[in-house]
Amino acid sequence: MSEHVLLRGGQVCDPGTASTRTADLLVSDGRVAAIGADLSAPDGAQVLDVTGLVVGPGFIDLHSHVDSIAGQRLQAMDGVCATLELEAGALRVDTAYDDAARAGRPLHYGYAASWASARYMAHTGTEPEHTLAVLGVPEWQRSSTSKERAAWLGTLETELGAGGLGIGILLGYAPRTDPAEFLDVARLAARVGAPTFTHVRELVEADPTTPVDGSSEIAMAAAETGAAMHHCHVNSTSRRHIDRVLSTLDESRVGGSRVTVEAYPYGAGSTAIGAFFLSPERLPAWGMAPSDLVLVDTGERIADVARLAEVRANDPGAPCIVHYLDERAEDDRALLRHSLAFEDGIVASDAMWVHLPDGSTESTEWPLPAGGRTHPRTAGTFTKSLRLMVREHGVWTWLEAFRRCSYLPARVLDGVCTAMNGKGHLGIGADADIVVLDPDNVTDRATFADPTRTAQGVRHLLVNGTFVVREGELDTDAFPGRPLRGG
Repeated sequence: MSEHVLLRGGQVCDPGTASTRTADLLVSDGRVAAIGADLSAPDGAQVLDVTGLVVGPGFIDLHSHVDSIAGQRLQAMDGVCATLELEAGALRVDTAYDDAARAGRPLHYGYAASWASARYMAHTGTEPEHTLAVLGVPEWQRSSTSKERAAWLGTLETELGAGGLGIGILLGYAPRTDPAEFLDVARLAARVGAPTFTHVRELVEADPTTPVDGSSEIAMAAAETGAAMHHCHVNSTSRRHIDRVLSTLDESRVGGSRVTVEAYPYGAGSTAIGAFFLSPERLPAWGMAPSDLVLVDTGERIADVARLAEVRANDPGAPCIVHYLDERAEDDRALLRHSLAFEDGIVASDAMWVHLPDGSTESTEWPLPAGGRTHPRTAGTFTKSLRLMVREHGVWTWLEAFRRCSYLPARVLDGVCTAMNGKGHLGIGADADIVVLDPDNVTDRATFADPTRTAQGVRHLLVNGTFVVREGELDTDAFPGRPLRGG
């Protein structure tokens, strides 16, 4: 790592001070050392002219499942400096941190404790190989006995003590569980000062028989327990009910509850084909048909109910793309923009594993091997959000974009991870996690046909003061990522 880097003449946006100015920015020993006009370059400094470019804190992704060098490299090209597995989480967070550190990571990484995996272990007596593999397995989806509940609550507390950044709750995959269980998780989180990250259960509009409306449940639990509760991907769980859900969450925040919200700018999601809400009898409630589902590994579009039932029975963990909004329709595009424009809303990708032609999800080859399959949000969430919300529709300023992509995500974790205090802003002494953008050209390029095509317009990306992207090119020798642990 070069000891000093001087970025000269950029438009520096610091959401920590709500300021934007044309200035030089000096990085020394992995931290922001100075910001001002005509700064002197220390001996041996790398000096880059960034005139006409936008400089800000690198993006922090609160919802990323990539957990690999290959996936992190795609996200680096999208301007991301930290990929955090907080919705699904990890069962053995200490092992997850150790494995990532051993392999090396270009970006920072972190994990929440996994509610789904802890329940699976308490219900079955076995550890799941991976969270995605259990999503379509019914054994863990029922309400727990008092003994089982005590067991998985104990596991979650242990995982938080081992460095978990909060509790990831895949409630939408076990939507018939007793709401009292969710309150117990919220009470645990409030007691230890950890946030929760929830994929909510079904909305009452889609399932009038649901034990409780999914988004209202977060609002009520936050109010009752005082826990900090994060609503994951409000765009995909709310679909065409986004306006109502955002109103519910806004009322909760006005009432003093600590509720945060994230969204991503795509009209399709991705999950396991065996998920509860993708059963043939559930799809009509969302105005969907089997043909709205596409298997990631093969590209097969599900033809009919019989084929859907067959795939769910034979391979419930198979990843699929779920088309729930039509981005060709302006009404649906407007819903996505509304989810992104929600006051204090956070951009988060829900980035997925990259499934490579050899059957693996990891590769150190760059560019990635041709034919890799994933959701395009993995490679393009942040640059697509910037294109839509800043350049095309003028809803955000560049400063506001950095606030939503960098500053607010860091603040969600301030209370549980002291390392976050130096992230998401450009104050003197802040960590030198910095992205430099070409404001006229920043955009996503990944599509459903070519989902690993990298974004463009991220001119430079520094992580801990080390270039991971320079002049738009990834440095394959750069592994400056560090663990972001709770506790």
